[in-house]
Amino acid sequence: MTSYRLFLSGLVQGVGFRPFIYRIAVKSGVKGYVKNLGGSEVEVRIEGNNLEIGKFFELLFTKMPKPAKIEEIKVLEEEVEGFKNFFIFKSGYSMKEPSQIPPDIAICDDCLKEILDSSNRRYRYAFNSCAYCGPRFSFLYSIPYDRENTSMNDFPLCEQCSLEYKDPNDERRFDAQGISCPTCGPKLFLETIRGERVEGDPIITTAKLISEGYIVAIKGIGGFHIAVNPFNDDAVLRLRERKKRPEKPFAIMAISIDEIRRRAFISEKEEGLLTSHERPIVLLMKRKEGYDLSKYVSPNLDREGFFLFYTPLHFLLLEAFPKHMLVMTSGNRHGSPMCVNEDCVREKLSQVVDYVLYYNRKIVNRVDDSVIRISRNRTFLLRRSRGYAPLWIKIRKKLIKDVIAVGAELQNAGGIGFDNKVVLTQYIGDTDEVDTLNDLLKYLDYFIKAYSLNPKIVVADKNPAYQSSIMAERMAREYGADLIRVQHHYAHILSVAADHGYENGVGIAIDGMGFGDDGNAWGGEIIAFDKEKYERISHLQYIPYVGGDINAKKPERMLALFLSTFMNWEEIRKFVGLNDIELKFLENATKKKGLLTSSVGRFLDSVSAFLGICKERTYEGEPAIKLEASSYGGKLLDFSFKTNGEEIVTNEAFKWLIEERDKFNVKDLAYTIQYRLGESLVKLALKVNPEKIFLSGGASVNEYILKGIEENSEGIEVLTPKRIPAGDGGIAFGQIYYSSFLAD
Repeated sequence: MTSYRLFLSGLVQGVGFRPFIYRIAVKSGVKGYVKNLGGSEVEVRIEGNNLEIGKFFELLFTKMPKPAKIEEIKVLEEEVEGFKNFFIFKSGYSMKEPSQIPPDIAICDDCLKEILDSSNRRYRYAFNSCAYCGPRFSFLYSIPYDRENTSMNDFPLCEQCSLEYKDPNDERRFDAQGISCPTCGPKLFLETIRGERVEGDPIITTAKLISEGYIVAIKGIGGFHIAVNPFNDDAVLRLRERKKRPEKPFAIMAISIDEIRRRAFISEKEEGLLTSHERPIVLLMKRKEGYDLSKYVSPNLDREGFFLFYTPLHFLLLEAFPKHMLVMTSGNRHGSPMCVNEDCVREKLSQVVDYVLYYNRKIVNRVDDSVIRISRNRTFLLRRSRGYAPLWIKIRKKLIKDVIAVGAELQNAGGIGFDNKVVLTQYIGDTDEVDTLNDLLKYLDYFIKAYSLNPKIVVADKNPAYQSSIMAERMAREYGADLIRVQHHYAHILSVAADHGYENGVGIAIDGMGFGDDGNAWGGEIIAFDKEKYERISHLQYIPYVGGDINAKKPERMLALFLSTFMNWEEIRKFVGLNDIELKFLENATKKKGLLTSSVGRFLDSVSAFLGICKERTYEGEPAIKLEASSYGGKLLDFSFKTNGEEIVTNEAFKWLIEERDKFNVKDLAYTIQYRLGESLVKLALKVNPEKIFLSGGASVNEYILKGIEENSEGIEVLTPKRIPAGDGGIAFGQIYYSSFLAD
């Protein structure tokens, strides 16, 4: 007989881990016990012969619940005590590792079978869940993850559910905090936007209303979606008009992979993401044949955002809707956070939706859908939220002091750091809006309290005008902490280095715009760094940036500024559709010494405008996204960027485009510019003989820029983010990593 004590840490609470250990112990014949410790550790004691012990470990690593994650396992040999059975002991209070907050988990196959089984007491129950699936973070007030700390505390268990909850032999419902049934759980209601109750089955009636062209707000796990019929042009256009969202694509929720496959190409990797328990939105290449969704769902794009249902409510609604697919877009007013309660819907979406389908359980924490795309067979998180947040991310450095990072400004997420862990908030949004900024503060406070931190460092972007930076100043005063500012693109590169465990190297940051060390607007940078310092090695050519943010919204203004570097203003008039007042303003402004930019984003915007692809931006990144979409199937032409010392001379691209635009089609011209930009960036990076190249920033997901970088990297590995967004949602991760250098 042999005896071992195991300490397992990671995501091992809130995912049915103790019942799992109990079952495999009984199956393998070992004796002993399992119990939760005070943090994110589980202690297991096993005794048995070699065959029994071997069987236990085999089952542990091959049959573990999908949502569970073992990050560390310690095995100690002990004296045999002679346990007669295997027990589940009451949770302990000693804490070596703090508790992980479990993310929301998509409905499992077993719960789905139950709601489809007419003989099951949970038949067609819209809130079915078990130890392996259902809400977690979205309904959690505080840790530890116990029912009394969730909004399920408002729903006492009925006798049958209580028996399941207390039965250690019940694989899926023993000690499962979120379980309920039609007798004791939340209830579903359908009302008009004015609050009038609609009689009949709420799900069947909602599906019928949507099929008739109505727009319905639907309460999901982490907030409200707005649903509309994606096959009805008029309905989709009506939603666009009401939501003031003229072009930005809508995501499509489907009942099955087969339904998605009829409209989009799906690789093995993309299918794995779609069917994972995180269930993100995945941007897929559209099929030309068989694509019967309204052309207004994602105008002029080659990709569509698809995702599968992740709650019983979603499944039942999609099942009842004849074509089993629905537009499911965020239930928010432009610039505001997604609504999490019915009062918000009635106040802010009264002019958008016709009906409201909701339930009477509170959403405690807003959690938007996560978004992912595959570029060049690399997985890029565009938005890290439901399913992924707020799992911590371990780094290879230990943080000496507790840290708060507020990120950047647009598409933002914040974070906290302690020990060797970084906890990023879920996707927050554009913190130049007051409500969203308040959400950032709310969730940073939530995690500070959850992990009992005593912050001594607050990290912000160098841009003093960011609302998040102003908030950081206030937080530093409140905590008596040091305020540190990190340059935007350096933080981008550090985020990738941290993700892969490096402290020095060369990075390429290709992005919109960020406040540079010289006071100009950076955005296409090659930076060498170590833990002592960083140096800007090279960048895109500086172009005048006069007139402010309107240049991003009207790409032709930016195009005019590029052209002004080698043309007079009378000549520029031939290539842009700006009025005389705008042209005169730009002409006069460029005569004065003002702000300059090296932004890749503004360069791509200008190329998009020049080629007639997108002349007005209605959502973040639109001109560049449509430029990339227009390049599909393009071929590489004979053009290359020149360099002038430390600068990539981008205005040469427009000289070439003017000469060649009548000789070649748009897709070849667009493809060439993007590919050659990537080529020129990596060639400059290679001049400093890097061992690795770190690539980050919003434009790093661009298929053709990435291809240009990869195919010209001369065998040097190009690393991109794995666990964090490449865009500004990953900035806080880089900011926290920077703080670890300060103690060295």
